[in-house]
Amino acid sequence: MSQPAMTKADKKAKKNEFVETIIVIVEALLIALVFRTFLYQPFSIPSASMQSTLMVGDYFLASKFTWGLGKYSFPIPLPFNGRILQLSQPQQGDVAVFHNGPTDQDFIKRIIGMPGDHIQMKQGRLYINGKMLDRQLVGQGVDHTESGDFNVQVYNETLPNGVVHPIQEQSDTEALDNTDEYVVPAGHYFMMGDNRDDSSDSRVLSEVGYVPADNLIGKAEVRFFSIKDNQPPWAFWTWPTSIRWDRMFQSVYQPYTTTPAP
Repeated sequence: MSQPAMTKADKKAKKNEFVETIIVIVEALLIALVFRTFLYQPFSIPSASMQSTLMVGDYFLASKFTWGLGKYSFPIPLPFNGRILQLSQPQQGDVAVFHNGPTDQDFIKRIIGMPGDHIQMKQGRLYINGKMLDRQLVGQGVDHTESGDFNVQVYNETLPNGVVHPIQEQSDTEALDNTDEYVVPAGHYFMMGDNRDDSSDSRVLSEVGYVPADNLIGKAEVRFFSIKDNQPPWAFWTWPTSIRWDRMFQSVYQPYTTTPAP
């Protein structure tokens, strides 16, 4: 039996349904774009440079509105300088996502030096404006890298403004444990990874150097997902054994809290 021909009313209803579906999809994409550009942007961690604060396989949200919008806050960099809609200034100890000019990539490190600060490493200890920072040994850890696993010492380090954050060291005699003194230029920040012996950061002037305020993208706030062994997050069948449940939905700003080392 042949199907009855569609009436004009049926065709019009079908067309309206298709148009409404397209409108809903466009609206959803616009809402996602606005959320990502002006509010929060998700990022993942590809390297071990911020362990144990952020580990390979961690996913976190960075606040875009806290420090305002710069040229690299948008999906396509815009040709302007300065920051707009800025609510507050970056502070020492903040974990920042920024555009790294020398490599044309987005990096994540901790803000260690503010404009005008003098920064130096001596025998594995961090000096800011001539004063060695206090650090307390709180545990042992393992640095998981592409080259293998390395035993590390985990410390809580206290910055001059009172912020306490974890760092880890293989030893105090590694390549970047003794440096010249750096003087942070106006309008720039000095970035360092919490994994001090496995981080290319502002200590390497040719690869990162001083980071302009214009290059800041956002302030890391909270981990919302974490998966080990470089498993893809969409592989949900691996979740029972690969998800790090204890690292999910946690602020990235907390001292290391394991059993203190003897």
